[in-house]
Parts: sequence; C-alpha cells; structure tokens
Amino acid sequence: MKHLLGSCLTLCSIAAAEPLECDFTDYRHSAGLSAEAIDGDVHFEWDGADEGRLRATFGLDGDQPVIRAMSVLSRAGHWAPLVQDARPAFHVAEGKRRISNQQLRPMRDLGREATPEVVEPEKWKVFWDAPLNVPGLEGVNPGLPRDPGEVTRNEVEYAVTGCRVRRDGIRLEISLDGLKLGSFQGQLRFTVYKGANLVRQEAVAATARPSVAYVYRAGLAGLSAQDYERLRWRDIARDWQHYRFGGGPNDGPVPLRARNRALLLEQRRGALAVFPPSHKFFFAREIEMNLGYVWYSQRSDGQFDVGVRQGEREEMYRPWGVSDDVWQQRVTQSRRFAEGNFALYNAPPGTMQRMAVYYHLGPGTAEDTLEAVLAYTHGDKYKPIEGYQVAVSHFHTHFAQQLGDSGSFDSRPPWIGAFRGLGINIAMMSDFHGDGHPNDPGKLRFREQSEYFEACRRHSDADFLLIPGEEPNVHFGGHYTLIFPKPVFWSKVRQDGAPFKDSHPSYGTAYRIGSAEEMLSMVEAERGLLWQAHPRTKGSTFYPDVIKDAPHFLSDRYLGGAFQPLPADLSQSRICEERCFGTLDDMNNWAGPKYLIAEGDTYTKFPEDEIYPQLAVNYIRLPKLPKFDEDWSPVTEAMRRGEFFVTTGEVLIPEFAVEGFEHAKTVVADVQWTFPLEFVEIVWGDGRVTGRQVLPTPELGAFGSKTFRLEFDAAGGKWVRFAAWDSAGNGAFTQPVHW
Repeated sequence: MKHLLGSCLTLCSIAAAEPLECDFTDYRHSAGLSAEAIDGDVHFEWDGADEGRLRATFGLDGDQPVIRAMSVLSRAGHWAPLVQDARPAFHVAEGKRRISNQQLRPMRDLGREATPEVVEPEKWKVFWDAPLNVPGLEGVNPGLPRDPGEVTRNEVEYAVTGCRVRRDGIRLEISLDGLKLGSFQGQLRFTVYKGANLVRQEAVAATARPSVAYVYRAGLAGLSAQDYERLRWRDIARDWQHYRFGGGPNDGPVPLRARNRALLLEQRRGALAVFPPSHKFFFAREIEMNLGYVWYSQRSDGQFDVGVRQGEREEMYRPWGVSDDVWQQRVTQSRRFAEGNFALYNAPPGTMQRMAVYYHLGPGTAEDTLEAVLAYTHGDKYKPIEGYQVAVSHFHTHFAQQLGDSGSFDSRPPWIGAFRGLGINIAMMSDFHGDGHPNDPGKLRFREQSEYFEACRRHSDADFLLIPGEEPNVHFGGHYTLIFPKPVFWSKVRQDGAPFKDSHPSYGTAYRIGSAEEMLSMVEAERGLLWQAHPRTKGSTFYPDVIKDAPHFLSDRYLGGAFQPLPADLSQSRICEERCFGTLDDMNNWAGPKYLIAEGDTYTKFPEDEIYPQLAVNYIRLPKLPKFDEDWSPVTEAMRRGEFFVTTGEVLIPEFAVEGFEHAKTVVADVQWTFPLEFVEIVWGDGRVTGRQVLPTPELGAFGSKTFRLEFDAAGGKWVRFAAWDSAGNGAFTQPVHW
C-alpha cells in the first residue's frame, strides 16, 4: 500500500493530456483578473497584493486534473513557478456519528424518551464523540464498542466530466466535476482573489451515507524536490526549522507541529505557503494542543507531497500536580479527554462539505511569506481597538487548586501568559469544575472560594483582569456560567436550619442556596450575570427552551447563551450556524434582549498550544479596565447592555447602531476584515418568526474596511442584529438591539 496515491499519480501523468474544455458562461473579463483557455489548459492571471502579479494554469492528464503551474512575478521581474505539474490531493477518514450519554442525561431528567426521531437531530450537536477511536471509551456514547468496519480511509479519485469558470466580483474560480473521496462525491474547485496572493483549493462534495463524521487532508502531490531548496516552518517554540530533501522515503504524512499552522516551500525566487482556514478548519475540543496541522511526505521517486491535516485522535495534554492526588486527577482527566473526545466534522447526508487548503504565493523569502500569511490573523492575536477590552470566558484551569498544590499562590500558571500573548485582557474563569469541593455546604467551599479570589487578585494587574466565575449547574437547569462584579461567597447547598444569608466571621456576607428562587435573589442582589453554557448541547440539551418562561430566564440578569464552534459543519457559511444563532434568535423572540457570549469551555493550556484558531472572543465597549480590587461592574454592566461584539479575530465591528423611527430603520455598521469579505447580514424578529437579509460582498477584497447601511422594514419587528463573514469562514456579530 506504500505510496499508493503516488503510484497512481505517476501512472496518470504518463497518460496523454486531454484538453480541459470549460464552460465560460459565468465569466466576464475584469481588469486585473482574467481567465482564458489556451492549448487545452485554463490560465488565470490576476493582480495580487502590493501591485504584484500571479498566474495559475490548470489542465488534464487523461481525466485527471493537474496544476501545470502557480507562479508569482518575482522582485527581479521574472515569473517564478512556485508549483509545477502538481496534483490536487485529498484524503478522508470517515466514522459513524453517535449521540453522547452526556446529551442523553438531560433528556432522561426531563422525562423525554430518546426515540430515533429525537436522537437524529441531537446527535449532530454532539461534543463527546470520537468516531475514529475503536473500540471507544466505554460510557461516553451508546452503542459501543465501535466496529472497526465503521471506519474507512480513502484517497481522492478523479474522472473529470465537466468544468466551469466563473467570476464573481474580485473572485475567479474553476470547478471540475467528477471528484470522489470515500463516500463523498462532488467537485474540485480553485479560487483566486484580486488583490491577494491567495489560492484556495477545495473539495466541494456531499455524502449520501447517514451518520458520517470525518476529517480530511488536502494539499499538493507530485512536487519535484529539485524545484525547492527546503521546507521551512516555525516550531511550537517559534524557532525556525527546516527539512532538506535527501532522506529516506516516508510511508505516509509527516505531521509538523508548526506554529501558526503554516508550512513554507522555499525556492531561490520565492516561497509557497500552505495553511488551513484559520478558524473554520477547527472543531471543538477540551484542549488546544498542536496536533500537527501541516504535513509533508517524501517519495522514493524524487517527488514529495505537502498539505494540511487534522489528526485522527486527541493526544493527552501534559498533566500537572505536585501531590499524588492532584497528579492522579489530572492524569485521569487527560487520558479521558484523549480517549473519548475528538468529535470531527459533521456531514449530514446531502450537505455540500467544503474541505479547503490555502496557498499563498510569495515573491520573497520564507520569512516574508509567513509574515504576509500572518497578516490575515493579525499575527494570531486579537487586534486592539481603542475603547474596547478583549474578554474570554469559561475556562476550567483549576486555578486555585493548581496554585495551592504548588505550595505558593505566587506560582504563575502557563495559561496566563498564553492568554496575554493573544491580546486578551479579561478572563472570566470557571473553577470548581472537577476541582475543590463545589458541593460543600460552607466550611470547605468558602475557604476554597477565598483562595480562588486571592489567586485571581495576585495574577491580575492594571492590564489584565481575572474574574473568578463559575459553572455551578444547580437549581436553574442545564449548565450555566455565573459571574459577579466583585467576590461573592456562596454555597450551592443549604442544609436544614442554615440561613439563606448571613455574615460569616471571616468572609463577610455569605449565601447558602437551596432553590432557584434563592439563586435568582442572590444574583439580583449582588448584580451578577448568568448565561446558558453550550445551549442545546452537552449538559444543556433542550435548554434554554424548557426554561423560557421561568423567572430567572426572564430576568435581565440572565444574559442569554454561549457561543463556541460546536458543532463543526463545513457545509455551513457561519460558525455554529444552527445551534448558536438559532438559540440566539429564538431567545430574542421569546423574551427581551438576550445575547451570545463567546466562551472557550476548555481546560489547561500552554503557550505552545494553537489557541487562537480554536477561540472566539468578546470585544466589550469599555474605555478603561477596572483593577481587581475595584468594582468590576463596568464590565458586567456593559455586557448586560449588550455593548460588545463577538469575533474570531479576522472580522471586526468597532461601530454599530440602529437608526430611524417606527417602521423605517437602518442598521449602520463599520466593518474591518482581512480575508476577502463574503457577506454581511441583518437578522430580525417579531416575537414569533425570524427574518434575514443577506448582502453578498463579492467586490470586497482582502484587508478592507467599510461602513454598511442596511435599510429594512421594521413593521411588527422587535429586534435586529448584524453579522459579517469572510471567504475563509471567519466572522463577527453584534448583539441584538430591541426597540
């Protein structure tokens, strides 16, 4: 089986070249962006970044697609072919999607039978699933052990039967029918963008099989080692590494744990970068360990392949612990994460999945090319905006336990530097989730809370605020995040005869909670905020739907729900398109203003992890960051007013307003972006149904900004929100505005 793909491609290459006959009906010439058929091939030429010029030529060998060349005009004024006679390569690993026992527990608690009709839509929202892990971790999913026959692995096959060339604004694409990738069938597509040195290669394909969950590899096969000086990448410590050809052939992909997810193919006259979409490529995990998202494979015939990849299973994170008890807890947790949780992408039958890889054609050095690629993610940092603070939420780092176990509250956990390095300056934590004694009625609980508050105090400063939040998951139903504008001592348990509220001799005011009514009373008295963690999935399956009429949900202290990239479905234009935004829109139709708060819901992390592509953040409108010993209500009250937007980082909405009176309203939004913008939209509701107006933006190229003014008929409406999404699947959205 060794190099089966390579052998096939070699045999295909000696087949007689056939003309690539394409339909140009949807193509119109544009200055700086052209396509033409010449000698049986299709040639693209376009204006790139910084007044550069680029070319790409696509053809057929037999009925197999080939990239004849991808070239950049060098700084010396010569055309430098960075790719020659390469084959678009794809590989897919498919498994069977299952619902999780974690989702089934809320169903049972609510008295709902897990019928096939109920399970089918819910299984596509799963988090705890590892479809490629045979036989699987017992207790995580029903129907275990997994059968090895559930898992298939296949290389791409081509039998090109049709071709279309299309221009849409600054985009130029070529699509070739006849792609088969395991159970998926569809098209091979390349897209280039005027004003950018990007080439997007993707398999656009659907499966007819039920219950498919999958991961893919994508890239280029059959590159000649003689055309390149070396491969280069930065390792997880940000040191430059390289590979010069000449060693033994590889049996398969060599995963590279490259910082920033980029591999550089270096030549004397330029460099080719290979990298995945910056956020859409990733699915939700418990940790952000770098699993090696780019790869190469040297073959025995002097050729090699490169591309992007997802691993097929999770790896154990590095446990921590000084004491035996804590060490064993972390080892057990790490092992459980690795064995039971690696959910992959969803592929419901008939959905057109888009399995993409990006290339950047650079006329300079590998360092120059990487710098150009990193510009699309602001260097994998959240760009500072004057008047805003960058906030994240819901992290189970077991902060106080870790410091207490180390013997010093002045120990500095590595996750603090990881957050700060991303440009984050507010972190709302969630201790007492597998650590401490969360269900203690008072004595242990209050002492541990005091330690938690002190840990956050010690490691906050004038530029970085740690807010000691929690995911208490009691009395209200489902899972939820809770924060206060100051330290508050409270217990989830009120024993018989214990007061609801009293004055503790060491800690001052303390609460003991025995019901939902008491919980809401405390939250309102202390001006806290709560929101549904991972709504409609995990331990919040069927929430907040079943509490939409409850007093705590109707309170303005119940902020809404959490946003995180769960599930991952590459057929959707938006991240968390149905679960997250469906919940947001429904909540605003049910009640007053409700919002989506970006959350991580992850555990331990280290500076070498790839955190940025797996995280969304909140930009809170707040001119000054309060210190820990000050009142944090500027943060919580700005959130309560909805004065924040959520983003993956590449798209920003620093200004947003709703103007107009009565029926005639206009949404005004200032938007900034890096990847070419795909569309903007407004979504509104009238208390019963939701409407949507989508404005495609095919004329808007990379690294732009624009003020959008979208008019709509607000007759009968009660709220509206705005969102913007780019061509790589990244996005940002505002919170709904009610009137």
